[in-house]
Formats: sequence, C-alpha cells, structure tokens
Amino acid sequence: MIRWLATNVRTFILGFALALAVWVLAVTAADPDETRTFPNSIPIEFVGQDPALIFKGQVPRQIQLTLRAPSSVWEQLTSEKNAVYALVDLSGLGAGTYRLDVQVQIQVRPVRIISLSPEQIDMTLEKLVTCSLPVTLSLTGTPAIGYQAEDAALDPAEVIVSGPESLVEQVASVGVTLDLTDLRQNVDATLALQALDSQDEPVSGLTLNPDSVQVSLPITQQGGYRDLAVKVVTIGRPASGYRLTNIAPIPPVVTVFSSNFDQIAALPGYVETDPLDLNGASADIETRLTLNLPLGVTLVGEQNVLVQVGIAAIQSSLTLTNRPVEISNLSNGLEARLSPEKVDVILSGPLPILDTLAPADIHVIIDVKDLTPGTYHLTPTVQMVIGDVTVESILPGTVEVVISKKTTP
Repeated sequence: MIRWLATNVRTFILGFALALAVWVLAVTAADPDETRTFPNSIPIEFVGQDPALIFKGQVPRQIQLTLRAPSSVWEQLTSEKNAVYALVDLSGLGAGTYRLDVQVQIQVRPVRIISLSPEQIDMTLEKLVTCSLPVTLSLTGTPAIGYQAEDAALDPAEVIVSGPESLVEQVASVGVTLDLTDLRQNVDATLALQALDSQDEPVSGLTLNPDSVQVSLPITQQGGYRDLAVKVVTIGRPASGYRLTNIAPIPPVVTVFSSNFDQIAALPGYVETDPLDLNGASADIETRLTLNLPLGVTLVGEQNVLVQVGIAAIQSSLTLTNRPVEISNLSNGLEARLSPEKVDVILSGPLPILDTLAPADIHVIIDVKDLTPGTYHLTPTVQMVIGDVTVESILPGTVEVVISKKTTP
C-alpha cells in the first residue's frame, strides 16, 4: 500500500491542483472581482494623542480609497457600518512636525487595497495653551443727527482663548465691531467675536469660549432735538378716471431743533408739508416740498423733503355686443358661412381708454388660411388699434365655419 501511494503521489498532487483550479475558476465566475472607489469618504481617527498637545493648522480628516474585492464582499463593505476605517497613531509623540502613515483597517475579507489618498499626513503638534482676555468693543460711524451713544455693556466681558501656543502668543485682543451709522434706537445685539493680533488682523485656528458677546448700547436723543413724522398735505383730486395709489415722503421722518426745549416738547408727533395740488393729475408726480415749522424751530439737514405720488387709471371692464366676425385669408374660389355671425367681446383696462374706444377700433377675426371646403369650429381673435386693453373673453368662444366652393349663377 505504501509502495502504491509512493508511486502515485505525483498523480494525486496533480489531480488536487486541477480540482482546486477548477473550483477557483467556478467561484470567480460566480462572484467576480471588481475594482471600485469606495463610495464614501473614510474619516481618520487620531489615536494616542497627548491631551496637552493640539494640531496647528489644517490636518486632513478623511481619505479616499480604491479597493478590489468580489461582488459579494462589496455588498458587505457598503452595507456594514465601520467595515472600513482609517487611523493615525500619535502615541509617544511630543511637540514637533511629523509625517505619519495612514493605516487602513478592513473588517471584511477578501479585499485588496489598490490605492488610498492621502497615504501620509504632514502635521504639526504644539502645546495647548489657554488664556483669558477682555472683550474690546470698537465703534464705527456716528448716530443720526441729534443722537449720541452712551456707555456700552458687554456680556461676557472676558473670553477664554485656547489653541496652539504659537497662535495664542499672537493674540493682542479679542474684539467686536459695531456700526453706529444713523442709529436712532438702542442697540441690543449678539455679535461674533474675533481674535486679533497687534495690527488688528484676525488670528485663525483658535477656539473662543464663548464665541459671541451680547452688546447693549443706549442711543439717546440730545436736548433740543426731536424726530417728527412727515405728513403730506394735498388739495384737489386726480383727473376723472384716475385714482391716487400712493403718497411717500422721503425721508418719512425728519429731525428738528430748537433751543427752547419746552417748544420742542409741545410739538405734535408730525410736521406738515406745504399743500400739493393733485387737481387734474393723470400721471405720477415727484416733487420737493417745504415743511411748515413754527418760528424758532429749524429743520436739521436738507431743508425740504422729496414727495412721490402714485397716480393710476381706474381699471374697469366693457362689454361690446353683436360685434361682426370677419373672415381672413379665405382662398380664392371659396366662400364661408359663419354661425353665429356676431359675438360679444368683454374687455378690461384703464377706464379713460375704455371710454374712448370706437367701433372701428375693435375687429373680431377668424383666420381660415389654407383651409379646404368643410365644416370647422374655430376660435376668433380680437385685433385692436389701441393698447393697454385686455380681452377677457369672447362669447361664444368658438364659431362654426362652413367653407364651400363658390357657386356660379
């Protein structure tokens, strides 16, 4: 038996190899390998980092992978959570600059990594530093005439700045800017904070806690000044068929001044303009008007106001009954019979235009171009020699047209 096995062992090995090859080919045909880019970015996990150290600058946080695996394995890779992950080991590293390999871990087999990007990461670790700095408020612009800004209140008054030591050392202040231009009301706003260097340039890459500040700034009106609403006084009425759509003074509120504080306090909350004559107006009006102020009270700034008045035609409708229907583009040798021969037309538009319409201005047309003898139901159209008028409807909406050859007597 042993002699027989020794004699035939080569045959057994060859047969096993052939069987294995056939099995591999069968499996490969049923579950072929595919090379694909992994559909999702793989986040990088940094392990072993000294809590007293922090990254300086931007560090890649994810990688792209191209893998080769059987189709069935690809289904597991894309469906199972954390089937693929990447890590960078920072164990034992102190402050300094490093180039480290990205390690890819795959929980499913068989898989071959074709490529990954990036393969290595350049990074700088620095000592994590924290300090507390007061918040600096910078004011720009000036309030409206007659107003002044009081002392501001900041909450919180200090913030904690943390980050790489070299960046924290650059910080000279933590500031916020508030624009006061033309303000008349108190300010109560939440504004984002920014770390600044000695040249008032932003320093990025730091953490501010908190990252915003509540600013409360009273804006008060100085003695002798007062804001009054502008009331436009009009006389007359627009032309017949027109209506008033809008009256807008610009500015709508003006500031006045008097050295007599009691006189200023006794004024009503508005000031009237000189009368604006609207009699017979049929178009928009834009003009400047002076204000009627008591003696001793002066207007601050521009000594009149711009007034814009909207004038529009009154919209109306008009029904024209029994308008004859006209045939257009009838071929030679043919004749047409209409049913009905007349229609009603409903129009809408500005009343002054509708009042001036004449019968000759309206034509109801049916175009029969290239039509051969037969019976048709066609939609008429309206042609007008005057604009700004809309055809709302034609009654009836279709007309029966019977086209036939002309008969010779």
